[in-house]
Amino acid sequence: MYEVTVEAGFSAAHFLKNYEGECEKLHGHNWKVRITVSAADLDDKGLAMDFKTLKEIANKFVEKFDHVNLNELPEFKDNNPTTENIARIIFEGLEKMVNGELVRVKRVSVGETDSNWASYWK
Repeated sequence: MYEVTVEAGFSAAHFLKNYEGECEKLHGHNWKVRITVSAADLDDKGLAMDFKTLKEIANKFVEKFDHVNLNELPEFKDNNPTTENIARIIFEGLEKMVNGELVRVKRVSVGETDSNWASYWK
């Protein structure tokens, strides 16, 4: 099994509903997103997936989160914009764009700070 990981990012604001503490107030982060795909075999070039291709897909997907209030996006109408939910939503979106014969999205990790991360995988 092979894995390829790229990193993308976005800057956004959010607030946590039903939360007691500072995070219930509108605040922002410079989010980091690590996307890992896996493949059982390599293609005819010897690649699981080209880093450049995966990075382009990742950047295209996360750009809708950049410089917005996440609470106002349809994805968070019924979900709190927690780091965990952001990771799941990105995972599910990238699954539709990446999954194919050879490659599958394995894990998406989202960091709201350098030391606070959440991951989602199936």
